[in-house]
Amino acid sequence: MSDVIRKFTRNVPHWRPRVTPVDLKSATPEQLDALKVTPSNTKVSEYVLTLAHDVESLAVRSPLFNAIMYDTGGMSRAERELGALGASMVNHCIYCAAVHAARHAQLEKSNDVTDRLFRDGAKAELGPRDRAIFNFAVALAECPPNAGPDHVAALQDAGLDAAEVLDLILSSALFGWANRLMHVLGDPVRQETDVT
Repeated sequence: MSDVIRKFTRNVPHWRPRVTPVDLKSATPEQLDALKVTPSNTKVSEYVLTLAHDVESLAVRSPLFNAIMYDTGGMSRAERELGALGASMVNHCIYCAAVHAARHAQLEKSNDVTDRLFRDGAKAELGPRDRAIFNFAVALAECPPNAGPDHVAALQDAGLDAAEVLDLILSSALFGWANRLMHVLGDPVRQETDVT
């Protein structure tokens, strides 16, 4: 039986790259410099080490990722995570959906929204603001993108200002792109556990 995970979950799976990640011990000075600014400024993941093969892109990608997802002002962090989750669900990126669902639940101190989305899909019952955010992210992630003036009007009706709408566009679009990279470069897999 395959160890690749195919269903949405809030339990973040391991991501197994298909391309050997850069080894920090043998990384070039340029790669090490680009790796200094990792997403969320936490650790260097296998995904980021895989992207380090293209050092020029990584040097731009990580600061852009941090600015879109973690900058202050505009849309709340939890709502940015909801936008990323909507895109990840459309693209069926199990790993990204798990990461952003877990972060949303942590920031909101509630699993309600993500439980409903994973159980009921795009038709899940959501509050008006979450519904407008999720619908926009889904429409933007679809191919071809379906987001249009009606979606923007729904966001404005739900109380989002121009800066928040821009943050949603950026977070959703970022993950439309990131999901596709993850699909090609690796797979979400079950963590190996010791069997006694």
